Amino acid sequence: MPCLNLSTNVNLDGVDTSSILSEATSTVASIIGKPEAYVMIVLKGSVPISHGGSEQPAAYGELVSIGGLSPDVNKKLSAGIASILENKLSVPKSRFYLKFYDTKGSNFGWNGSTF
Repeated sequence: MPCLNLSTNVNLDGVDTSSILSEATSTVASIIGKPEAYVMIVLKGSVPISHGGSEQPAAYGELVSIGGLSPDVNKKLSAGIASILENKLSVPKSRFYLKFYDTKGSNFGWNGSTF
């Protein structure tokens, strides 16, 4: 059930967002060790973002997971998602923050109930 919410100030018109969603899904699933069928990626573009006082391409993300996160895993996730954003949207790795939340199943709804 990992859910990755990504916001960027990059305009996504004309961008192949399907390839970003697909690559992010497989990256999150493989690093956390959860099935791709449970991974959700949300990608929002044209979000007003200033990083370091500049509105140059930047991104912010939050990843919520029921288990599977650790300092080592988080470092790998940060590297993997930053690479995708740099390669697909030209967001420099130095202009991307990613926050991690490890939650309990009872705190995450799905299919009319909770995990």
